[in-house]
Amino acid sequence: MNTLKLFAVMVLTVALSAFTATTEEGGYKIGDVATDFSLENIDGKMVSLSDYKEAKGFIVVFTCNTCPYAVAYEDRIEELNKKFASKGYPVIAIMPNNTKVKPGDSMEAMQERAREKGFTFPYLMDEDQEIYPQYGATKTPHVYVLQKSDKGNVVKYIGAIDDNYKDASAVTTTYVQDAVNALLNKQEIEIKETKAIGCTIKV
Repeated sequence: MNTLKLFAVMVLTVALSAFTATTEEGGYKIGDVATDFSLENIDGKMVSLSDYKEAKGFIVVFTCNTCPYAVAYEDRIEELNKKFASKGYPVIAIMPNNTKVKPGDSMEAMQERAREKGFTFPYLMDEDQEIYPQYGATKTPHVYVLQKSDKGNVVKYIGAIDDNYKDASAVTTTYVQDAVNALLNKQEIEIKETKAIGCTIKV
């Protein structure tokens, strides 16, 4: 009986270890320093985080035109930029999908969508699909709040924008807004990670 119990514990331990390894491998974790990038914006210019000399940090959002979840969050992403860009935390939106798989996420489509919606933030294309894996983004939308420090841009929050993608009026917890407000007030972020809800990034 003791041998069976020991075997069961060993199996459970291995299973849990495998799950942990799977969820933790790849991408940034809280406290990691995000490397900079240079990606093309919808205006044809290359944009890097280092361009924002006065920024205190960034709200990096991996999003796209074609995912219903991403579309549902467009207005809220715009609100985040209007609320926090002037306070030092601009939104930097990045489209990570393979445009051969999703032609509706082409640069031309991104430009058109930005015009239609009146986006006030950069909308960049991860054309070579090199940046989103560095971050560990898996969904659109998937958000990373970064804070500038002597070390670089430190990851402070990862996950969803809020707790209700279906209905903005029914949101009870505004994860990203709360995280940025905490940073601005030099307070600890209460919820540092949540599960990103959205469409799988197309490779």
